[in-house]
Amino acid sequence: MATKHYNDPWIFTADEDKEKTYPLNNSNDLDPLLERIGDAHHVLLEEASYGTHEYYTWRTAISKRLIKEKGFNFIAVEGDWPDWYKLNRYIKGYDNHDKKPAELLQTTFKRWPTWMWASWEIAALITWLKDHNSTLPANEKVGFYGLDVYSLWESMEALIEYLVQTDIATAILAKKAMRCFEPFGEDGQQYAKAHYFMAESSCREPLIELLKEIRTKSPIYNHDPEAALNTQQNAHIAVNAEAYYRSMVGFNGHSWNLRDIHMVETLNRLLQFYGPEAKCIVWEHNTHIGDARYTDMQKAGMTNVGQLVREQHLEKDVVLVGFGSYEGTVVAGEEWGAPMEIMPVPKARKGSIEEILHHESAENKLLIFDRYNKKERFKNSMPHRAIGVVYNPENEKYGNYVPTVLNSRYDAFMYIDVSRSVHALHLQPDIHKTPETYPFNY
Repeated sequence: MATKHYNDPWIFTADEDKEKTYPLNNSNDLDPLLERIGDAHHVLLEEASYGTHEYYTWRTAISKRLIKEKGFNFIAVEGDWPDWYKLNRYIKGYDNHDKKPAELLQTTFKRWPTWMWASWEIAALITWLKDHNSTLPANEKVGFYGLDVYSLWESMEALIEYLVQTDIATAILAKKAMRCFEPFGEDGQQYAKAHYFMAESSCREPLIELLKEIRTKSPIYNHDPEAALNTQQNAHIAVNAEAYYRSMVGFNGHSWNLRDIHMVETLNRLLQFYGPEAKCIVWEHNTHIGDARYTDMQKAGMTNVGQLVREQHLEKDVVLVGFGSYEGTVVAGEEWGAPMEIMPVPKARKGSIEEILHHESAENKLLIFDRYNKKERFKNSMPHRAIGVVYNPENEKYGNYVPTVLNSRYDAFMYIDVSRSVHALHLQPDIHKTPETYPFNY
């Protein structure tokens, strides 16, 4: 039975087996979540698809409040470093002053799936961040970065372009490393097939030599506040991407783990850059944010960002926030590289978390968990939907659900009863030859 309180229209308190539940209509309804976050330095916000409007807008609402009210320093997303570094410099007022956010997103995010970041929802956030930063000194401007590992060629190109102007000797090392990859035409799968069983002939050694040299010389890359950070990060990406692509041929969880470990290492590098009291917001899919120990991923020997961040920091310093919806529409493709489509999201599977919450009340709501409360109703494993960039609604009964102990996988959960597709900028994408979420399509 729900007990009604002032400012908490239907917070559950009478039933010991229920999490605390609040209505979710506007940003003011985030007060209980902000209270739960408290003084935490790491807030990880997931999405249950890559193409849902409400997941982007609610994460934006949370991020704005964390930045304004709790002094969070940067947002880091499941995206490529070179692309987001360009956007980071834009919102800080360093580059592309004459560009509009939508225009910059269109020219930056050309590769499939473009709708992940080239959308009106992201353009609105970029506009807000740029305005927010416009009156702040350089050391207080909020940053925006990509955590992912895929941008081997883009990172190498950025390194060479920078080093040619600042450090010719190291630029020569970078060009030598780049030549090793030229026969594979920027195709990670071709490189992986050629070198998986021949590690001694891979391109790893010149990359490691380059990284060591850049680490040694990083103090001289000081003409720009973030030049050393950018240079070192691109070198780390090159080393880790090479290992990631070679591991993909193995068809196991090793490549997944390499990728998520890289993302956490990047996050830690950013936290170190911003100082000992730095606070971060992370946006990623639920398969990365939701603690892997409370899903079937653990049995497969897989870890993820949410688990690693929790393990590396005090419990009170990390808050994981999940998302889900009962039905609606989503942007996705029928196969890798297929045209983006607005697809129906069927009503959630019977017995799933989303179906249970819908039948409780067909309203948006915020759930706050206590995973040490053995009486909470979401303490057992239940199906929780996860939609990737590749999606077929007709296959819902066979897949798209991850067994989840909800009150342990997350600290809070935002339920959207009927969700809508993200508003993509409708680019004609470049189809990347290597599926970036291969082999899981999450």
